[in-house]
Amino acid sequence: MSTLLKINASLFSSHGQSSQLTERFVTTWLDNHAGASVVTRDLAAEPVPHLDGARFMSFLAKPEERTTEQQAVVAFSDALIAEVQNADVIVIGLPMYNFGVPSTLKAYFDHIARAGVTFKYTATGPEGLLSGKKAYILAARGGMYAGTPKDSQTTYVRDFLAFLGITDVEFVYAEGLNMGDDSKSAALAAAHGQLAELAA
Repeated sequence: MSTLLKINASLFSSHGQSSQLTERFVTTWLDNHAGASVVTRDLAAEPVPHLDGARFMSFLAKPEERTTEQQAVVAFSDALIAEVQNADVIVIGLPMYNFGVPSTLKAYFDHIARAGVTFKYTATGPEGLLSGKKAYILAARGGMYAGTPKDSQTTYVRDFLAFLGITDVEFVYAEGLNMGDDSKSAALAAAHGQLAELAA
């Protein structure tokens, strides 16, 4: 039985355009994958704390030397990581805020990138430990950025996932959503068409 992990990064939770794209994808995917299950991680409804020195040191501390507070920090990170480890498919609803990824998504990434858990260092460089998964990134943007130097998201997200061993990554863009009704309608229609094919 396949498991899909749906990650919504919109500040508007399920009401964001990127979240609506993920919901559309997941609905179609479930229709085509009988018996599959979906786990939802909504970063607006349940924000992940931003990484600070204390939280980072909790990850580095030896298990037997962790304080109660550090154990709680690590347990929270472990729960996030377990969701990714158990997923066959990962779908991320990705809005663009001020030319970058939402800070809540960056915080989430900081909690699932753990040396010795989701990646390891080797003599030839880092090696991701989460291989064998498929990821879909559904990017919703007010302007037109794909393929331009202002699109910092695509390279960053692709590189981060590859660092963890997730290299089978597909991007779907819905751009120009704030450039008038015609532009929005055309962009969403094109994105919906792509989603229907990918979720088959």
